[in-house]
Amino acid sequence: MNCEAWQDKIDAFVDSELPADEARGFDEHLRGCQACSSETLARQRLKAETRLAGQRFAPSAEFEHRLRLRYVPKRVNMMIWLPALASAAAVLLVMVVVGLGWRDRALQQQVVAQLVDQHVATLASANPVDVVSTDSHTVKPWFSGKVPFSVDIPNLHGTQFELIGGRVTYLQQAPAAQLIFAVRKHRISVFIMRERGAVSALGSDGAPVRRTGFTTQTWVEDGIRYFAVSDVNADDIRQLCDLLKQSSRS
Repeated sequence: MNCEAWQDKIDAFVDSELPADEARGFDEHLRGCQACSSETLARQRLKAETRLAGQRFAPSAEFEHRLRLRYVPKRVNMMIWLPALASAAAVLLVMVVVGLGWRDRALQQQVVAQLVDQHVATLASANPVDVVSTDSHTVKPWFSGKVPFSVDIPNLHGTQFELIGGRVTYLQQAPAAQLIFAVRKHRISVFIMRERGAVSALGSDGAPVRRTGFTTQTWVEDGIRYFAVSDVNADDIRQLCDLLKQSSRS
């Protein structure tokens, strides 16, 4: 498919609205097309900057004070309204707290679902990795210039884990590194990305969690988010994540 056909799909890709098969095809096209890749990144940045600008706006205290004075009759004794206003404010505060908690949980579930889907799609692909190597000294420099951070890979000698390779993917409108490891006959994906936007909703407790048949673990190190996912047990995920943490801190 030529670039003209892909151009009509950029907005849907940025909004994560493409069907899984089209999203994989678009992702493969981006790796070989500089024009579409640049345009996609530009629209991702615009969307992220617009979202952040909206979140940063907050009315000043002076503006809120003027607004209250304008719509409160001057001759009304404010003491009469204070109990009612206090109750209304308390109810509103509870509603806001509950609403924010629900929003954060929904956002977290959405991001986790996208990462798990990406893991499954990668393993189902005929070419799950872009760079195939068990040598960390080959895989790590391959990511240089492709993602805006350093990709640290642990020394797996003497462990039950083996490095399969890596690939560049797009998550939450930003480039990310995806490392694939093997343990016995299972595969573990480790996504590495900048801690920003919706990705922050994943939290940072660092404990393995079982979700719909998959074990996941996530943490943040120096502004970089790590997210591991596989169908293996919690101990396997924890051991690999401990190795990754040691590597990023050394």
